[in-house]
Amino acid sequence: MRRLWKFLGLAGVVGVAATGVVVARAERRRRAYTPDEIRDQLRKRVQGAE
Repeated sequence: MRRLWKFLGLAGVVGVAATGVVVARAERRRRAYTPDEIRDQLRKRVQGAE
């Protein structure tokens, strides 16, 4: 039983670390855009929604 809890704890830690990696990559991609590029993308989305 103790082994199961250790495994579940380790799986939880791995899950949290993987989530952190995904968030960091998304943040890096988001910051790579210039303000003009972001404005252009938002305008395209608004035009597409209309």
